[in-house]
Amino acid sequence: MNKYIVSAICGCLFFVNGFSQTTTIEELLNQIEQNNTELNGYQSFIESQQLENKSANNLPDPQLSAYYLPYGDNSTDTYTEYQIAQSFEFPTVYAARGKWNDLKSQQLQTAYTKKRQEVLLNAKEFLIELTYIQKQKAIEALRRTQSRQVFDQIQELYDKEQVGILDLNKAKIVWIQEQFVVEQMESDIQMLISKLNTLNGDTPLEGLSSATLITIEYLTIEDVWQEKLSKDPLLQELVANEKASLQKVVLEKNKVLPNVAFGYNYQGVNGNNYSGFYGGLSIPLWSSKNKVKAAQANYEFQQYNTQVITTSLYIQFQETFNRYHLMLSKYNEYQSTIGNSVSEDLLLKAYMLGEYSFMDYYVELQFYRSASDKMLQMEKELQLLQAQLLNHQL
Repeated sequence: MNKYIVSAICGCLFFVNGFSQTTTIEELLNQIEQNNTELNGYQSFIESQQLENKSANNLPDPQLSAYYLPYGDNSTDTYTEYQIAQSFEFPTVYAARGKWNDLKSQQLQTAYTKKRQEVLLNAKEFLIELTYIQKQKAIEALRRTQSRQVFDQIQELYDKEQVGILDLNKAKIVWIQEQFVVEQMESDIQMLISKLNTLNGDTPLEGLSSATLITIEYLTIEDVWQEKLSKDPLLQELVANEKASLQKVVLEKNKVLPNVAFGYNYQGVNGNNYSGFYGGLSIPLWSSKNKVKAAQANYEFQQYNTQVITTSLYIQFQETFNRYHLMLSKYNEYQSTIGNSVSEDLLLKAYMLGEYSFMDYYVELQFYRSASDKMLQMEKELQLLQAQLLNHQL
């Protein structure tokens, strides 16, 4: 009977050893970032938008016009005229629009960074869940082995007519339930692996089975928030929106200046011809009306929007941080009280020695297992909360 326990322990040791290999969660996330279809598509979108913004700052096309007038009631020769001209906005407009395009590129980059964070945070949460289920499966596999050992012993006692059919059935039900739990966890593991492979561009993640566990850290609210202010993609996007809207005000003010046109003109009639340079101004009296005011109003909106969203984010951050620290203190209490799974081993030995009946053993066992499962569940939730608090580091 002891061969079941030996096999389960060896399996657990192999599992733990596999989790101590060199592949880290950061390396797995790097794979996903490189292979994720959504992120690769978004990069192509950014490139197209940047080229489109750049093309908006090109000069207008040159204009060529010509007149050939051979008909009419006149005593002179045919009249001929042609003109080629290049128009353009006031030179400072191009410089202002170029800076605006650069800031719009920053907006696109921050939007990509935010999308990247969403994808990687989702992947990290899957990895945390996968790690939790794999650890729980190793524990449940050992419990299944122990349940089989207890069932085999009761079967022997039943064959010797030392216990009744009720105890035998209860032991068999416990063993069957443990088998189902392990099978369900195997199915959940495959489902999570499939989701991770989908995030990885429908290709298997290399080194997935050897992902390193996340270390639960003690965090201070001031340090984490200050780090978020400088690195969080959403906050960076708000700053980029402000800068772009301010530069839009500068651009609209420059567009009030007149447009300019230069060119060459030729006129010929009655054997004579005239040629020279052409110049003109286009004063934007109507096309620029209210555009500066609109740009200024948008800039004010972006400032208010930054304040509102930053305040809202800080409140959410505080709530998450408080939940994290409350759970961390409870987790430390559980950890110091429960320690490891020695209690289950001692109970099994006591049962084998006949110190407990099956029902007494099972009731005591459920108490320790419930506490152990609760601690493992708290560890997973702590890792998920920490991932949310430190998502700006992705």
